[in-house]
Amino acid sequence: MSTSEVGGKPDYSPVSWREYFDQMEDVSVGPADSRDVFRIYRAGTDGPLLVLLHGGGHSALSWAVFNAAIACRVTCRVLAMDLRGHGSTLVRQSDDFSTETMSSDVANVIRACYGDTPPPIVLIGHGVGGAIAVHTASSTLLPTMVGLVAIDVVEGSAIEALHSIQIFLKGRPKSFKSMDHAIEWSVKSGQIRNLESARVSMVGQIKRCDVEEADTVEQASPVTDVVVERNKEFHDQSYISDQENTASETVYKWRVDLSKSEKYWDGWFRGTSNLFLACNMPKLLLLAGIDRLDRDLTIAQMQGKFMMQVLPPCGHAVQEDKPEKVAEAVAAFLLRHKFADARRETRSVNSFTQ
Repeated sequence: MSTSEVGGKPDYSPVSWREYFDQMEDVSVGPADSRDVFRIYRAGTDGPLLVLLHGGGHSALSWAVFNAAIACRVTCRVLAMDLRGHGSTLVRQSDDFSTETMSSDVANVIRACYGDTPPPIVLIGHGVGGAIAVHTASSTLLPTMVGLVAIDVVEGSAIEALHSIQIFLKGRPKSFKSMDHAIEWSVKSGQIRNLESARVSMVGQIKRCDVEEADTVEQASPVTDVVVERNKEFHDQSYISDQENTASETVYKWRVDLSKSEKYWDGWFRGTSNLFLACNMPKLLLLAGIDRLDRDLTIAQMQGKFMMQVLPPCGHAVQEDKPEKVAEAVAAFLLRHKFADARRETRSVNSFTQ
């Protein structure tokens, strides 16, 4: 596991996925003449399969530190996937973010990896990934699914916040002069409040791009616009300093333009509270704050229809900000329903608010 300080100062250099997952794969799905390729990361060989779906703009790497934390607590397998249009996934229609298409993607990837009889599945999703998890569960696309965990996704508060997303997207930097600068920005801006997680997960949010020499003169502002860097390359999820002078210049830009997915935003969240409650399986809702709970969920929670836990103060990137706390809650959920066996001291874990 990486340290986050060098010489007493924060270390903003990126960290490889290899520090947290056992393997990385590109999984092909669809007809032979038009395959879609999904990037996945796996860990573990026994126990239930935790399928992890990230939030909008993020990637499977947002689960890296959580994966290490959950592996210490219970015996389980993990499959974290880059959703379409995100991370290193390559699909023909990268701008199709409909719930139907994205739910089918999840089922197709699981089928490609495990055939028609995968292990017992606990589907875990954060934000948009949480909404897709709910839609996937309600559509019974995963026949061996036994549990559902939604992280910081509540229909009422999500729909109320939709109008502010474009403002947020326009306010963040369009690009960065290095991967290090992107990681530093993510932490200092509060997008990710955990340096260890930011160092591995930002790799999945931005990508290296070449820019024309003629364009560099007008890129003057280091705050909100493109900042140019020489002699830096990023390859195979690891950071490489190139000491030789090169003629090209590079910047790092966002992998996905979330603003172009706006027409799907309402469809992601509309009706998810009732769909969540209707799923006939053990359910857990993890929230960054109690204020996010809407009326339907409040009533159902009081009736004991699902488990809920409000985590210590953190931002929206819950599993990144508080990976240990999220792992504790998920482990307790898995143990309570006997989905997984505990490792060492976790046999007495039970920290739920019901």
